[in-house]
Amino acid sequence: MRPLDVRRLGVVPYQDALALQRALVEERRAGSITDTLLLLQHPPVITLGVRGDGGRSHILASGPRLEELGIDVAETGRGGDVTYHGPGQIVGYPILDLKPDRCDVHRYVRDIEEVMIRTCADYGVTAARVEGLTGAWVGAAKIGAIGVRISRWITSHGFAFNVDPNLDHFDLIVPCGISDKSVTSLRRLVGSDLQTEEVEDSLVRHLSEVFNLSVTHAVATPA
Repeated sequence: MRPLDVRRLGVVPYQDALALQRALVEERRAGSITDTLLLLQHPPVITLGVRGDGGRSHILASGPRLEELGIDVAETGRGGDVTYHGPGQIVGYPILDLKPDRCDVHRYVRDIEEVMIRTCADYGVTAARVEGLTGAWVGAAKIGAIGVRISRWITSHGFAFNVDPNLDHFDLIVPCGISDKSVTSLRRLVGSDLQTEEVEDSLVRHLSEVFNLSVTHAVATPA
């Protein structure tokens, strides 16, 4: 069983997290670090994928409106369409080497979905997959989004799990370019306050189970 180094980074600006991921991917490829999971939150930001226009046409708010709300727009290099990140949403960036026996992009995405589905179950929420789409869904509402990058079988980017973000901010975009679905959060579904660290614990536990990894560190780490 390979080790998994879990780094809890708190709130990290998007571009800083992007630079950190790129550095860690190279370190993982060189074998100087083990499989690593970054857990963090971002200040309010709309992120664009690499497909088509990256989702720019799915941003509904004007530039001045986004500026008024303090929401940045960022290029990412990941797959997928436009999405939103903000406080109250746990973002997970697994830096994993899928070699030798997990070199399957579709399996990797399904496995990340499984992690979020199991985390929902810990809180009595029944989440599932939706055929033809990615992410974790509760009915027609997405609770967990996925946008990944895999370079020579080293993963980066990952998932965004809605604990208690400002759901109104999702109205500024067409989330993931899907116009006939909505977005929800664990807080909305459970109806009570939630401890982010406890939800992180659940995500870590299930990711280590699904990927057959042994957690070596799971403490807060300065960004």
